[in-house]
Amino acid sequence: MLDRRGTWTPQDRAENQYAAVDFEVNSGVGAFRVDLDYPRGDATAVLDLGFEGPDGYVGWSGGARDHFVVSEEWSTPGYLPTLVTPGHWRVLVGLHRVPPPGVDYHLTVRAPSPGEVAAERDALPSLPPVPERGPRRELPGADGMRWLAADFHAHSIHSDGTLGIEALAALAVSRGLDALAVTDHNTTSHHAHLPSVSDLYGIQLVPGQEVTTDRGHANALGDIGFVDFRRPGAQWQRDVETRGGLLSVNHPLATDCCWRMALDHPTRVAEVWHSSWHALPVLHNWGGPLAWWLSWDPGTVPIGGSDFHAYGKDALPGAPTTWVLTEHDDVLGGVAAGRTALSADPTGPVLLRLGDELIALDAEGLLLTGFDARRRTVTGDRAVFPAGDGPWWLEDDQMRVQALCR
Repeated sequence: MLDRRGTWTPQDRAENQYAAVDFEVNSGVGAFRVDLDYPRGDATAVLDLGFEGPDGYVGWSGGARDHFVVSEEWSTPGYLPTLVTPGHWRVLVGLHRVPPPGVDYHLTVRAPSPGEVAAERDALPSLPPVPERGPRRELPGADGMRWLAADFHAHSIHSDGTLGIEALAALAVSRGLDALAVTDHNTTSHHAHLPSVSDLYGIQLVPGQEVTTDRGHANALGDIGFVDFRRPGAQWQRDVETRGGLLSVNHPLATDCCWRMALDHPTRVAEVWHSSWHALPVLHNWGGPLAWWLSWDPGTVPIGGSDFHAYGKDALPGAPTTWVLTEHDDVLGGVAAGRTALSADPTGPVLLRLGDELIALDAEGLLLTGFDARRRTVTGDRAVFPAGDGPWWLEDDQMRVQALCR
């Protein structure tokens, strides 16, 4: 169906970062296998893969895969199972990094045998057992609501993670979490699997998509359909808000994926605490995230994300933990209402706002402070302070943030 060799150049990337390679399909084709080969040695060149059909967007694997399969019955994680019909199809090639003088590539599309499709499917990881729930603290609720421990940023094999959704759920349960947002890059192929896995492992898996470009990442939270990353960031915001979801700017001060996009207004929610904040000793007392929060909008609802991809590569789920005060266990509803508090992990010190009080739990010796606020020493396992305008946080003697709330 397609066999193309060529060279993507820096000029190609400058003109359009998302190239399209079109081909026509006749009747009688039941599946596709797409392969992309290019020199990957020193990682200075990075090409992404995606796919569209006559009826729209099919999926994305970014730079995580060198091939994928699409069929009606089953598709490679990251791609929606899709009926192959005659018509116009399109391989999407993201020109993520194209160093001079260019990147040679070989792109093929062919019809795989049923055995090849079955082999791809059977290579997926097996289901892990349901683990015992890990330790976590119990927090004082209010007005019939209860606090749930959540992490709003994690990846599976549906993008560049290494765990299946089931293994990811099992890990989150073992970490003591009640909820985990599965936010794979530029795809919603994982959404259909979340309800059954949630039931099996006893955890609320929140549907999400990390809308991903090299000018910034944002989590579109909620079962709201695909958000097109090729559009401007302001359009992401409009689409998510119109559909009833939440858009959260992710790791806004990260290195090559910090936030550099214009929006109509500051997002209602932001990933103020990303796992990288505590990842390196040099960052332990880094004030950048708090300074960004102040300049963005101190009224923005803070959430946290581990950004887990693989064991040994990232922080584990729940580092940090976002505590959400929920009605009827509605996690996104609690976030939308601004009822969040963040801690370093599910068992660490916590700072809660309940009514006109701030409650510091298991924070003996830490300091309560905020923007332009004096520091006050926390004494005892449960300390109560009057709650003026926030945000507020708990820090240690080295100014390392241990917990925060709005």
